[in-house]
Amino acid sequence: MIASMTAFGQGKFTAQCGVISVEIKAVNSRYLDVLFRMPDEMRLAEQPIRERLAKGLVRGKIEVRASFTRPPAESEQQLSDTAMQRVAAQLAHIRTILPNTESPRFHDIINLAGGQQTQTEPEEWAQACLTALEPALAQLLEGRQREGARLALAMLETAQQVSAIVSEVEALMPVLLATQRDKLAQKLKDTLQNAFPNGFTHISGAELSERIASESSLFALRIDVAEELARLKSHLAELEYLLSGQPAKKSQPKPSAAATSIGKRLDFLFQEMNREANTLGSKAGSLEMTRAAMNLKLLIEQMREQAMNLE
Repeated sequence: MIASMTAFGQGKFTAQCGVISVEIKAVNSRYLDVLFRMPDEMRLAEQPIRERLAKGLVRGKIEVRASFTRPPAESEQQLSDTAMQRVAAQLAHIRTILPNTESPRFHDIINLAGGQQTQTEPEEWAQACLTALEPALAQLLEGRQREGARLALAMLETAQQVSAIVSEVEALMPVLLATQRDKLAQKLKDTLQNAFPNGFTHISGAELSERIASESSLFALRIDVAEELARLKSHLAELEYLLSGQPAKKSQPKPSAAATSIGKRLDFLFQEMNREANTLGSKAGSLEMTRAAMNLKLLIEQMREQAMNLE
């Protein structure tokens, strides 16, 4: 599937230690770059999260935010009668040894009423983070695929305009060569007429036709863009194949991360297309071909900018 690099995902998971919330924000980047913003209690989850993201993402700047909230029922349990009686008994016992011990303040009573607060092990936080990560990652991937499909459609529409210009140039070439042949013939006749006012007695019709054919052939070679047009057609076919999102055959070896990056492959493809458009412009034999080359470069640049958002 074609995927964009820009998306957002959010997931939550309720555990005994509290409610864990994970947010993932992704923007464009040449490589996979993962940044973390999370409490110290969750730091152990960084490496597992990094490994999980590497399995589902090829490139992009990924920011992972994780946070948690304690269960609200915990403070209510701390102020139960039984817990407060336990605090009073402990205070009375302490005063049998230290008679001048002052009474605890309100927040101290709350802490003491809860007894020794149960500490959540780092492994539990890590597992809870990974569980909350899954819905966030799923939401992120869905958003990237939706945006990628829109970008692919926009590029295919632009590619149709490129194909139309290529067809126009192909149709223009015979007309351009015929027009140039007529211009050469008229130019030679005018030159001979000025040099020999008495007529074409010094050159035969066959010689004149041979000279016109020779000059026309030289002009045709100089402005021949058949190879450039053929390569542009081939690049357009490859573009359509890449944007179709067809999976690789099972018999083929698993490609590397760089090979599976559609954005990078498209960037290289557009570089090649732009090179052909430049050559087309340098061989332009008419104003129409010059304009066609300029329009091709503009359309290719539009597609290249859109491809920069693809993974």
